Amino acid sequence: MRRDKQEFQAQFNRRVMLIGGAGALMFAGLTGRLYTLQILEQERYRTLSDSNQFSFRLQPPERGRILDRFGEPLAENRDNYRLFIVPEQAGNAEQALERLAQHLPSIEPRMERLLAQIARAPRFQPVTVAEDLDWETFARINLHLPELPGIVPDVGEVRTYPHAHVMSHVTGYVQVASVEAAQNDRLLLHPGFRIGRAGAEIANETALRGAAGQLKVEVNAFGRVIRELPEQSIPARAGDDVALSIDLRAQRVAMQALAQEAAAAVALDVTNGEILVLASTPGFDPNAFVLGIGQEEFNALNTNERRPLFNKATTGLYAPASTIKGVISMAALEHGVISPTERIHCSGSVLLGDRRFHCWRREGHGHVHMHDAMKVSCDTYYYEVARRLGIDRIREMAERCGLGQLFDIGLPIPERASGLVPSPAWKRARRGQPWTTGDTYNTGIGQGYLLASPLQLAVMTARVATGRAVMPTLARRPEGFAFDPLGFSDAHVAAVHQAMHGVVNEPGGTAYWTLQPGLGAGDAQMCGKTGTAQVYSITPEERARGVRDQEDLPWRMRNHGLFVGYAPSDNPRYAVSVVVEHGMGGTRSAARPARDILRDLVLRDPAASRLAPVADLARPRARGG
Repeated sequence: MRRDKQEFQAQFNRRVMLIGGAGALMFAGLTGRLYTLQILEQERYRTLSDSNQFSFRLQPPERGRILDRFGEPLAENRDNYRLFIVPEQAGNAEQALERLAQHLPSIEPRMERLLAQIARAPRFQPVTVAEDLDWETFARINLHLPELPGIVPDVGEVRTYPHAHVMSHVTGYVQVASVEAAQNDRLLLHPGFRIGRAGAEIANETALRGAAGQLKVEVNAFGRVIRELPEQSIPARAGDDVALSIDLRAQRVAMQALAQEAAAAVALDVTNGEILVLASTPGFDPNAFVLGIGQEEFNALNTNERRPLFNKATTGLYAPASTIKGVISMAALEHGVISPTERIHCSGSVLLGDRRFHCWRREGHGHVHMHDAMKVSCDTYYYEVARRLGIDRIREMAERCGLGQLFDIGLPIPERASGLVPSPAWKRARRGQPWTTGDTYNTGIGQGYLLASPLQLAVMTARVATGRAVMPTLARRPEGFAFDPLGFSDAHVAAVHQAMHGVVNEPGGTAYWTLQPGLGAGDAQMCGKTGTAQVYSITPEERARGVRDQEDLPWRMRNHGLFVGYAPSDNPRYAVSVVVEHGMGGTRSAARPARDILRDLVLRDPAASRLAPVADLARPRARGG
């Protein structure tokens, strides 16, 4: 019995020792692990702990402003009170939106679309729920944030265009980057960030954008921000301001003069090529595109027959009509095919083979020399001059004066057009037909295949006015800038000037009665040339039905009206071109707007006015407020 007790005690002691040893080993292991965690790997786990406690949030940069030549903002920024939803923080996105809708009913109609956006986006990426909220609504939602997990309030910025319709085609607008454009760029993926999509906004995107920063924030276990740590953050770098050559006041004068016509106007400083006016009417409101334009509103703009979204000043192409007669005269004088005093008889038409080419004045102008032919815009005279010159010499002078060129003015390629100066080789390649004398006749009066934009017509006028290779720009050029001469004889330039002076200032000139009492700027006078580009020829059948003139035709079938000019006539400083689509003639529709623009420029003389220094205009600003 005693022996049994001894064996039992020994067995018990062995078990106690085994259990104790196992416990000691476990304790030793735990102690070792604690030592490893707390002593050997403390830096690693401190870093991981900090990563859980702190987070970096992308800070979009403030977009630079777009300014006119005097520093007036054409595009700037204002506060944008908005709401995001972060799907991974919200849990059930549908329930989160339903809770938000109790405080913001306006999202209910968009619920389905919002859920589709959330489903497509990465769960960590914020999705915009509402933008441009008023302060009262924004403050109320902030008050209820504890009930709205995943909803993130934000005060960002939104682009605003204070002179919307007046400057729409110059500034363009910004929009959210497409998925293709954004790719994996965190800044472009940010729901509140927008990039240039047209006009100066896209042309100057690199300068205007700036660089993103990172804001360090302390968060709790649920991801809610407890505090911001700006001293440990990387600040965003604001975009640079961009100063354009545009004169806002002159632009406004042009837009008012063109009213709601489908029209365009361009005005240049002929000494340095700075574009003071780049107007296309009707305009549109670029503010509507910033936060997302509705489909109905966009369709209304897109289907408007006067094409408000189309930049007619740089992209519209029109037959220059009689506005090219100054160029034809310069070519004729340079090549000696006619003298300024030689007279050509105009009976009202010219017979070429079995085809008759008419002058606009059916009864003819009688015997006219160059001065009178320009003044009364005699087509017969220029048929003969064009025949003597030939298409190759006409083409060379037209290109020398700026037609057919794609000018780099600071707008992207889709917003410019090179136009067309035709040649025999072009016609063979495009039409499969030989060049004819009739084609040369038509080119000599600015019709046929010849096409130019209002910008090109303004450059053409500036080059004829100065005899220099004027190149247009929307940027500012330094003082003392000068263009190379084109090689025109002073005598030839003077002869063309006198003829264009007669168009406006002598009785019988095609713009004389329309523009009386002249420029209206003291003793300063203007030179110019009217033009009427044929759109449709009334058929004999239509005449038999009572269609007599342009007013009897539908609007889209009426002729275009054109006018080019410059002032002051004795020392040219400003050149202008105006095109009025279906305006039924330059005298009727384009001459007065051109005169109004030149009058404002000459009276104020912005080229000689004190400008805000470029360095001041283009200085980045710190974000305020």
